[in-house]
Amino acid sequence: MAVVALAAVTAGCKEQPASGASAAPSAPESSPADDAKPGGGSPSPSASAPTKEPAKASPKPGASRTAPTPTADPQGEVLMASGSEGKQVRELQARLRQIGHFGRTPTGYYGTVTVAAVQSFQGKRGLSRTGRTDTVTWQKLLGMTHEPTAAELNPPTTRPVAKPDKRCLTGRVLCISKNSRTLSWMIDGKVVSSMDVRFGSEYTPTREGTFSVYWKSRHHVSSIYHTAMPYAMFFSGGQAVHYSSDFAARGYNGASHGCVNVRDEGKIAALFAAVRTGDKVVVYK
Repeated sequence: MAVVALAAVTAGCKEQPASGASAAPSAPESSPADDAKPGGGSPSPSASAPTKEPAKASPKPGASRTAPTPTADPQGEVLMASGSEGKQVRELQARLRQIGHFGRTPTGYYGTVTVAAVQSFQGKRGLSRTGRTDTVTWQKLLGMTHEPTAAELNPPTTRPVAKPDKRCLTGRVLCISKNSRTLSWMIDGKVVSSMDVRFGSEYTPTREGTFSVYWKSRHHVSSIYHTAMPYAMFFSGGQAVHYSSDFAARGYNGASHGCVNVRDEGKIAALFAAVRTGDKVVVYK
């Protein structure tokens, strides 16, 4: 019995490719309506980590699909404008967010919020407030910001947190909803923090029910898959809540072997510090 228990604890989970469908329903990540792509709902963030480009490099032609706009401006060539979409627009939004001009999650679509953010930036820099991103505006922005990280380009969820299951309303609980793909850390019915999560595939599903954290392992490594499982909090055999660098990089284009993956390392680090052995875990649809 002791040997079996030890094997279950140390087995752990490993990410699987997208061919193993996630047990949770697929849904696009939410983004603000006024900067969402019209006619097709909100654009989903890129699932893979963005390709890094030199911070000062000029954008490559065709990096974004742009609506018909003038190709010249007193401030230089127009690179992006209302209607543009793509990776370069997402980078623009992330850079503007770094210096307080864009208060939303990057969407990759150049809508009214982005126009207003660019106008705000241009006004502060003494440039014409066109709302279009021309070469002069872009170079000034590059000079004031750093290359966005994967987390800045595709931030943790801003999707609504699921209504807590009634089992989550008392005590200290990791309340995990498969439908919304969110984890809420709750104490006495109040949400302390929330974060994105993903689950096992249909062949290795994350178990549902009421459990408790029986072991915490800060630097855990799976003995079967030999993969890192940082901030692991085990709740059912080898299944644990833990940070996943694969989830951070590829989003929902993958799945675990049953664990609850978290993609925001900062949030799970704080959660790991707060959770105690014996705290309740509720996994529900």
